[in-house]
Amino acid sequence: MLRTHLERIEHMVAGEHHIQPDQFHCPGWLRKTAGEQRLPVSLAIVVAIVLQVLLPGRYAIHPHLLMPGLEFALLAALLVANPNRICRESRILRLTGLVLATVISVANFYSAAHLVDALVQGTAGDDPSLLLLTGASIWGTNVIVFALWYWEFDRGGPVARALARKPYPDFQFVQMQCPELTPPDWEPYFVDYLYLSFTNATAFSPTDVLPLSRWAKMAMMTQSAVSLATVALVIARAVNILK
Repeated sequence: MLRTHLERIEHMVAGEHHIQPDQFHCPGWLRKTAGEQRLPVSLAIVVAIVLQVLLPGRYAIHPHLLMPGLEFALLAALLVANPNRICRESRILRLTGLVLATVISVANFYSAAHLVDALVQGTAGDDPSLLLLTGASIWGTNVIVFALWYWEFDRGGPVARALARKPYPDFQFVQMQCPELTPPDWEPYFVDYLYLSFTNATAFSPTDVLPLSRWAKMAMMTQSAVSLATVALVIARAVNILK
């Protein structure tokens, strides 16, 4: 079923206009759409910024508010330039979104690396509550970070998906496998990628969303490794302190 849809869309993209979309059932994620709302992804980014602000200073890039402030400025620029539906083609907007995801990633990687180093060196402190909260904050930000990357690159990003630029997906959602059980206008939104990121971070492996492209597989593998290292070391240290 999925292969049939993709082959027909490929013919249309190649210029074989005698094949019209209304001649077959084309699922929503393969058609041009109005684009998704920016609000859900903006709220997730705000949560990531707040989590970074609340981190203990020893695990943050100094000055402590530098990275969160830069992230907020980039998010504000996106909201001003394109506040509603994400369907506007713009290299500047695309670059701004990627820079925002990169800044959040760098800040969280720095925090995760310093937390792991402190745990290995035995300098993370003896307060299990603070340790668990710090680990949870970094882990939660990591979930949002990878959700952003999955969302930004699957089929070329949110704008490319809205304009149906690329027929082949990088992730196969359940709705793509079972179109007969899916609303005809369904397409993956940021919440779907957030779910993908959360399940990968908790199961340390793919669950019901499968990576198809090589970059998607490597990204999921990297996320699982970061999550496993953070969770395992934090819990082990906290249990050791409680004993």
